[in-house]
Amino acid sequence: MNNRIMILGSLGEFAALTKKARERGIYTVVCDGNPDGPAKKFADKVYDIDVTDIEAVAEVCVSEKVDGVITAFSDLLLECMVKICDRAKLPCYLKPEQLPYYRDKRVMKQMFNALGIDTPKFVSLSSKEDADALKDFKFPAVAKPVDKYGSRGITIINSADEIKEKYFEICGTSELKEILVEEYNGWFEFNVMSWLEDGEVSILGIADREKTAIADDVIPISTRNVYPTRFYDDIAEDVRDTLKKIADHTGQKNGELSMQFFWRPGERISAGEVAARFLGYEHELIEYAGDLSIEELLLDSVYDKGALKEKLALYDPAMKKSAAVIYFQAKDGIVDDISKMEEILESPYAVSGEIFYKKGDVSALYARPYAARVCVCSPTREETDDVSQKIIDKASICDKRGNDLLYRNRLVDYV
Repeated sequence: MNNRIMILGSLGEFAALTKKARERGIYTVVCDGNPDGPAKKFADKVYDIDVTDIEAVAEVCVSEKVDGVITAFSDLLLECMVKICDRAKLPCYLKPEQLPYYRDKRVMKQMFNALGIDTPKFVSLSSKEDADALKDFKFPAVAKPVDKYGSRGITIINSADEIKEKYFEICGTSELKEILVEEYNGWFEFNVMSWLEDGEVSILGIADREKTAIADDVIPISTRNVYPTRFYDDIAEDVRDTLKKIADHTGQKNGELSMQFFWRPGERISAGEVAARFLGYEHELIEYAGDLSIEELLLDSVYDKGALKEKLALYDPAMKKSAAVIYFQAKDGIVDDISKMEEILESPYAVSGEIFYKKGDVSALYARPYAARVCVCSPTREETDDVSQKIIDKASICDKRGNDLLYRNRLVDYV
């Protein structure tokens, strides 16, 4: 090997990966279209090329003689990585023909049905007139573009007529102008991150994915993810079996595999979405609660398979500690005072975090990934919940009049 790696993506999540690669003596080439990406400050060489320019990035891979391409946290980066590796004839855990299982919601849902995996009832619509197909649906339902992720464009609807009224609003940011409508699932919600090695599934962590309702016609916003889930012993076997079915069906043998799903006592899990990547803005919780570095795992997958297998064999996905990321979203306004959030990030409560707005920025729901996020880690779930509530009670981002622009988070009642 040349001991040279391309890291596709330069946002903050990739800074730790870049630094760890260099610590291991690996020459790092960081590439994306953002000249100010934080990870680029730590790289040996940088390229400011749009990741969707597959040919140009593949040419860089060849000219730089990299051993492979590593990315995570983003569906777009995953798709581009797969296509770049295929074009540059580099090893990759997926081939382009496998991407629809993870990138096209219609294909994904059809896969769940074919495998006998429970998933909310759904139908895809290619025009507003197709909404007549919803006559047997139970409302409320969730409508979303078939080619978008991260809660963008997702709307709660209460009738087929409402779909007709909001059709173009829902798919406004979609390239395909098609939407997927599925019955709303009000069960407990979860995230799982896992690693596939030679076709075997190793769970890295299952999180309680908590949400807060903010309006009748808007899907509840994600407000906290906690590892490990308090229901680990109840659902881990079902989760592992489901991921194994999916991997066998798609042909994925190695690499990253995550899933968002629902469950309630007495039921099998119900799959929402699956992705062949790690989940951004929460992957560090695996290290906080489980002492397993995602960055080391990614580097081992290219440079030290033996170490990777040993780490997976020794790892306990039930985890010895508890860690959570608390997400805050902002209403429409102009940010003037972020001092309370700064105080939280500087306090002993926070192990890491980020504020996505500065004074003078215009805020809005989903205008940024979040308004802010705060990570905490404690010896027990009870302590994590207590610290989380203290942070939520103190958090604020205000406008010039002193009005708090944050939506108010609420912890989930599991009783």
